[in-house]
Amino acid sequence: MEMEIGIIATKEFTVTEEMLAINVGSGDVHVLATPEIVVAVENTAAASVKPYLMSYDTTVGTDVHISHIAATPPGMKFFVRTELADISPNGKILNFLVTVYDEKEKISEGTHTRAIVRKERFEKKAKAKL
Repeated sequence: MEMEIGIIATKEFTVTEEMLAINVGSGDVHVLATPEIVVAVENTAAASVKPYLMSYDTTVGTDVHISHIAATPPGMKFFVRTELADISPNGKILNFLVTVYDEKEKISEGTHTRAIVRKERFEKKAKAKL
């Protein structure tokens, strides 16, 4: 199975107390924190392409550009949609379009980039910094 442009994934999340801006240190309000949207976006994009990877490969996030245009309260569901929009010529860089909605409205949109890496080599290089 070969990875191709157009892979779409949608995942549902529910805003928990741990995901609130006041609890993650990104503000002092009781609404979904922007960093938690980023986590959900990365989670959704990574999961969408995992079936196409070799067992020794993984993807890592390298870039995120999103707006956070509406607040979402605790207990409300939100939905992340990613679409693989571009694959670099060498097949290692994946660019996604991202849209996020809660149960009432669009709350975020933007782009996300992931790189395909050899997991063992990537972790070994990081550990070598110690």
